[in-house]
Amino acid sequence: MKITTKIQLSFMMFLEFFIWGGWFVTMGLYLPNSLKATGVDIATAYSSQSWGAIIAPFIIGLIADRYFNAERVLGILHLIGAFLMFKMANAGDISVFVPYVFGYMIAYMPTLALVNSVSFNQMKDPSREFAFVRVFGTIGWIVAGLTISIFGWDSVQGVQEGQLRNTFLMVAGASTLLGLFSFTLPKTPPRVDKNKRISIADIIGLDALKLLKDRNYLIFFLASVLICIPLAFYYQHSGQFLGEIGMSNPAANMSIGQASEVLFMLLLPFFFRRFGFKKTILVGMLAWLVRYLLFAYGDAGELAFLLIIGIALHGICYDFFFVSGQIYTDTKAGEKYKSAAQGLITLATYGVGMLIGFWIAGAITDANLIVENEHNWARIWRFPALFALGVAILYGILFTNEKIEYKE
Repeated sequence: MKITTKIQLSFMMFLEFFIWGGWFVTMGLYLPNSLKATGVDIATAYSSQSWGAIIAPFIIGLIADRYFNAERVLGILHLIGAFLMFKMANAGDISVFVPYVFGYMIAYMPTLALVNSVSFNQMKDPSREFAFVRVFGTIGWIVAGLTISIFGWDSVQGVQEGQLRNTFLMVAGASTLLGLFSFTLPKTPPRVDKNKRISIADIIGLDALKLLKDRNYLIFFLASVLICIPLAFYYQHSGQFLGEIGMSNPAANMSIGQASEVLFMLLLPFFFRRFGFKKTILVGMLAWLVRYLLFAYGDAGELAFLLIIGIALHGICYDFFFVSGQIYTDTKAGEKYKSAAQGLITLATYGVGMLIGFWIAGAITDANLIVENEHNWARIWRFPALFALGVAILYGILFTNEKIEYKE
């Protein structure tokens, strides 16, 4: 791959995740403070990600893969997203905000697959070349969080003055830039003959349901859906939590999680080979338990270090479970069902699992409201902690040891 192409793809990936990291987490802080949203309102807004994940395969399978170059669809979707993000910034009521965020996520979620398609199409050996390009996405997410805190938009004063609105304007600008830049990317033509018949089963990966006949994979699959419930608490309410207890620079502090994701991604092969798949996944589940206990008993004062440790556990929480799970799925599926299996597990987790999780998180947060913008967070965080423990115990008992080779 040419160095110029590598730079193009890296910049594309940087902007892709700068956009997501620039508003998604801090939205949980913005909605209750600027739009007086309830926990259920916040859940409704965050569930847009899940609906976007459910609809995304249809946009990719019925349009991008059959009729238009991937880079052009990418550009158009981000330009649409820029417009919707601008409208979100100017929405003065949660009832106005929600339709825009739903439209935005329906446009954004397919781009996660499109940036991968554009990248893979230029690579001779994706297994070796993709990691370098993808890491710029994580860097983009970190830079977005740092930018928000540098400008003080997430500070107590900034939140009170409504400056978090600027995050949506910033992302609208980045979306416009990526939308226009996408038309300069290397051509990635449709992969499927437009005249070839395609079924709903093909689009959402139902062929991979055959894998559920394997007892171990069935247990892993169900555990993946269930563990997304505590995951939803983190994405939906951690920003709100840190802001409410008065932690300074919550967006910058939360970017520590993405930095740890890079570190533990590098350490994952060692853990996978040393401890095997079952124990690696189990550690990932138990990390959610530890994280939420640290959140429950930490504070913005003398015990702030507990919160930082909890955020830094994101690398273990995410990499050891979800990345290991992708590897496990790839190994179990084989060449025939590889794409279908990855599509199915993504739909089940980011679609169904997190959709359920967002609603549960919203309901529990509302149930623990003390006064306006003040919650009993210790009680809130105990629920996902205990839930993660329960999933880990069931998985540990039911899943039998299985040797899986790690493929770099």
